[in-house]
Amino acid sequence: MSSQNLNLYLTTEHECGYLPGHVATNLVPDPCVQMNMQLYSQLIELGYRRSGSHTYRPHCSNCQKCIPCRIPVDSFRPNRSQRRSLQTNKNCSTHLVTADYTDEHFELYTRYINARHAGGNMANPLPDDYSKFLYSNWSDTFFLEFRENSQLIAVAVCDQVNSGLSAVYSYFEPEASSRSLGIYCVLKMIEQTKLMGLEYLYLGYLIHSSNKMRYKWFFRPLEVFISNQWQDSCRSDPGASL
Repeated sequence: MSSQNLNLYLTTEHECGYLPGHVATNLVPDPCVQMNMQLYSQLIELGYRRSGSHTYRPHCSNCQKCIPCRIPVDSFRPNRSQRRSLQTNKNCSTHLVTADYTDEHFELYTRYINARHAGGNMANPLPDDYSKFLYSNWSDTFFLEFRENSQLIAVAVCDQVNSGLSAVYSYFEPEASSRSLGIYCVLKMIEQTKLMGLEYLYLGYLIHSSNKMRYKWFFRPLEVFISNQWQDSCRSDPGASL
């Protein structure tokens, strides 16, 4: 089945996972259709995203703040702060590993979630929460580990789709916030996309009014999906999404 003849459904309103105090609705594919990477590769080109095994795209009646975005990796050039992140973390080694549960990964994930989302519904995760959130039985997912002196300090979760890699999630040592490890993870995913001969790194949703999601704006060039087409972000007006 292709995305062109796939039935889509609109969810009921629920608490927005991106903007506190907002409610959201999502477009989701027909749950009776078995998702696979070929279909997901088509959907990600239309601005969709996955969380665990669930695929969705925000579709809110009074809000269009979630803008799908991707980096054309061959054209990407790091800015000064991004180069500084690479320099700060130059002693880290990168390892591509199978997407699976390990105690070491889960312990780092738990520290990160409890530091970043204390009091939220992601806090104090269980191993099953971790596995169901980051990968699924149909996704082509791998982990990029980043280690310093053999110590695990960050993990980037990636999906491989037809046209690139999708940055699913990153987590890192919360006590090392001064090292800009979140930015470093994105930079290394860009590098991995190039190594694999792929064209784009999909970053999910750019949200200018969210401190946690605005950082994507500073990876240039950046393409955004607006009016059902991908376009250079320099042609779009960020103020229209505030």
